[in-house]
Amino acid sequence: MIDELLPESVAAAEVFGEPPAAALLPEEEPLVSRAVDKRVREFAAGRWCARKAMAGLGAPPVPILPGPRGEPRWPSGLVGAITHCEGYAAAVVARSTEVLALGVDAEPAKPLPDGVLDAVALPGERAGLPRNRYGAPPLPWDRLLFSAKESVYKAWFPMTGRPLEFEDAFLSFAPDDGSFTARLLVPGWQLGDSVRTGFQGRWAVRAGLVMTAVVVPAAQGGRTSPAPGAGAATGAAR
Repeated sequence: MIDELLPESVAAAEVFGEPPAAALLPEEEPLVSRAVDKRVREFAAGRWCARKAMAGLGAPPVPILPGPRGEPRWPSGLVGAITHCEGYAAAVVARSTEVLALGVDAEPAKPLPDGVLDAVALPGERAGLPRNRYGAPPLPWDRLLFSAKESVYKAWFPMTGRPLEFEDAFLSFAPDDGSFTARLLVPGWQLGDSVRTGFQGRWAVRAGLVMTAVVVPAAQGGRTSPAPGAGAATGAAR
């Protein structure tokens, strides 16, 4: 399902329910040796999807180890992102010559718990959410906003090495065409000869899930580098 939101240059893999047996490689097993069963299943499902997506690009199966902020660290020449929620996991991978950064997120298609929207959304974002929030079919726009901000974060962090808080980007949705726009409220990043200050994304509601994706194409005609003060990074996950 998640591949509906992605261009052909991005390989995707997803799994519903339990991950396949032996989904983890030996190097990854110690990372969750003391984790609760739910965390182990989520971690294993995400790593299994990552290797399946990498295989779609002809890349060999290798351990996907976490970085200092828990972000998946991809092999040289690849970029990607992982998402998981109850009963579902997915990973997307692309070659860095074609895609600069990826962000994906999946959430249950249910309203956010009380109080969460106020914590993650700016006043203008809340006011701009479409009014048919729980019509037919149900569209939990508050959950879509949360998911889209997660996807934006996952695309932002690899390029800059800088955290992005919920209040650091202003999101707006196009209800009719499945797209959204994120306008950064912090300094952007150098992309070729210009500074990029926002993201374009896609969203969908399928099989009881809210899904969002951000794809940043590789710079054309110029070298891409982080904005001043940015560090190096290879991926991100909340």
